[in-house]
Amino acid sequence: MKWRNEAMEKLRQYDAMRHALRNIPEEISRLKMDARNLRSAFMENTPVRGGASRREDALINNLAERQELEWTLQQVKRWLQVTERGLSALPEDERLVLQRMYIYPEQGATERLCAELGLEQSSVYRKRDQALYRFTTALYGLQES
Repeated sequence: MKWRNEAMEKLRQYDAMRHALRNIPEEISRLKMDARNLRSAFMENTPVRGGASRREDALINNLAERQELEWTLQQVKRWLQVTERGLSALPEDERLVLQRMYIYPEQGATERLCAELGLEQSSVYRKRDQALYRFTTALYGLQES
């Protein structure tokens, strides 16, 4: 496995995962409100194919979706904890380089890093490579040979 590539992809996904951590609980809450708004599934006597009523199907689907989102929320929390531990193992300047180049990439990031860190472009790329190495080692404990 290309651990370095995995680490770069993890950094690229970091911001989206942080947004998911905020959005998933809101979606679960919305589904709970939807479930409360459904009238009792057992009051409807008109079964659809499969023998269940439409409301009963809606409640089951709602519950299944909430359970899936709860599981996803736990996975996102674990994913973020691991990634944040990896980032916390880096010195501030290396963390800044990874943030600017992978987490919040923008055009001209390398030039801005050169100015902020007082480094030449080649030194910024070396710092990026060193930061990726440390981050990958902190995450996975190994590098490809």
